[in-house]
Amino acid sequence: MFNTPEKIVFETLFEAISEAVVVVDEFQKIRIVNSSFEKIYGYDKDELLEKSLEILIPEKYKKRYISYFKSFFSYQKKRKMGQGDDLYALHKNKNIFPIEMGLNPFEMQGELYVMILIVDITARKQKNLEILRLNTKLENIVKERTRRLSDTVEKLEKMNQQLDEENKKRIDAENKAKITLKKERDLNELKTKFLSMVSHEFKTPLTGISISTMLLQKYSLTEQQKKREKYISIINSKVHYLNNILNNFLSIEKLEKKEIRYDITTFHIKSVIDEVVNGANLLFKEGQEIVCTSNFDDISVSQDQKIVELTLSNLIGNAIKYSSENTTIFIAVAQDDKNTTIRIIDKGFGIPKKDQKNIFKRYFRAENVLLIEGTGIGLNIVKKHLKNLGGKIDFKSEQNVGTTFTVTIPNKFS
Repeated sequence: MFNTPEKIVFETLFEAISEAVVVVDEFQKIRIVNSSFEKIYGYDKDELLEKSLEILIPEKYKKRYISYFKSFFSYQKKRKMGQGDDLYALHKNKNIFPIEMGLNPFEMQGELYVMILIVDITARKQKNLEILRLNTKLENIVKERTRRLSDTVEKLEKMNQQLDEENKKRIDAENKAKITLKKERDLNELKTKFLSMVSHEFKTPLTGISISTMLLQKYSLTEQQKKREKYISIINSKVHYLNNILNNFLSIEKLEKKEIRYDITTFHIKSVIDEVVNGANLLFKEGQEIVCTSNFDDISVSQDQKIVELTLSNLIGNAIKYSSENTTIFIAVAQDDKNTTIRIIDKGFGIPKKDQKNIFKRYFRAENVLLIEGTGIGLNIVKKHLKNLGGKIDFKSEQNVGTTFTVTIPNKFS
């Protein structure tokens, strides 16, 4: 028990403090309480003096409080209780309420005491619970709105995806319509070119045949044999030309329908070249000749002989047609382990540079030979046949200098 002067001082100081204050000794006996303490706990001062602190602790929390105090007396340092843990006190009416505690050790007259500051945090707990409830409610509202927004976004994404798909289909349909329209226009243009070309290419040689036939009738005498031979040669030349055109047309149809059946045999290149050169004699202009620049008597291949003959006939025929009189056309043949290469070289009109990219297109003719008879389909057919047989065709040309066509075919078709 404090002496009276010290007690008066303590009671005066404690009454000035708004928090509840209780002083206990090292045996946890209550020595002093202030009036704020009385209000919180519902006791009068006289009811608590010399009583154990346990009277203020709910039964289920007593072990924890006893452990706190033992630990506190061991270290004797100021500390707060209730931060991070829930602490509860027992009211006189047996109601339990939440508190925060501050423990302050001190020594007086050789004895240890603890001053305990206590705050009733019931109102704070209620506010915290209300805040928690409101936060939970707000979180639920946010979650619900987020869910609704997510659903809306998902619907919008699906709608956008549907719109994208519809737009894509529309664009595809438009593109297909444009392609179809272009094909129709190209086809109509192709038909027009074809009819014009056929009309011209057939009319010219037929006119020549008709005139030559009429003239033949005038030269019936023996001494006029040379004149007859001249016109017979013209007729044969025109018939040969028309026959080549018809063969080309048939080849186009078969290539487009994929009805080509290649007949692979083994043959000497020389036999094909001799056949083509003999046929080309009918086409020669004055002073033209063909010269072979290499010996290829022993070169043979396993290919379609008629396609090789068709290829060389077109190339040699073009070389003759697009070269002037008194010019030479050269043929060179070489063979390695895999391929056979044939070059047809002329010193003719050449192909204008701007026309070279289109030279293998069907019905295309270079601008510098438009007045010379021709269909513009031979090179197109040759290129397709060679591709089917594993070969290829290339060329180099310079206008007014000449052209070299190079045909490469495998020695053996597989």
